[in-house]
Amino acid sequence: HEVDGTEKQVCVHRKGATRAFPPGHPLTPAHYRKIGQPVLIPGDMGRYSFVSLGQQASMLESFGSSCHGAGRIMSRHKAKKAGRGRDLLEEMRKMGVVVQARGMRTVAEEMPHAYKDVSTVVDVMHKAGISKKVAKLVPVGVIKG
Repeated sequence: HEVDGTEKQVCVHRKGATRAFPPGHPLTPAHYRKIGQPVLIPGDMGRYSFVSLGQQASMLESFGSSCHGAGRIMSRHKAKKAGRGRDLLEEMRKMGVVVQARGMRTVAEEMPHAYKDVSTVVDVMHKAGISKKVAKLVPVGVIKG
């Protein structure tokens, strides 16, 4: 990787990020080398997720990395409290999403309002040339253990 204009061997630890190597990179799997590393960016269980492709700016700006989701805006504890008294399964059904869960606590912890809108983060990655959006996916079913 290039660090301050000098090529260096580094160890890249990706926490909250995922690999996004550009087209032509030797470590991009051969099947994807012409188009770039596929980047799966999950959203919350009620909105959308994205498929992107790694781009050249990822090597210059983020050590060949892209975001891996948008993160929480509400702790699990606060989400459970916010979910009390709500029929979250019905809310999800009205959104067109079927939820199968072991218990309601997990559904409350993971409710869509507990997460930032991932499209904002994906748009930034796209505009910066780090990863290129190729598909927006909408959930139809969710399984929570």
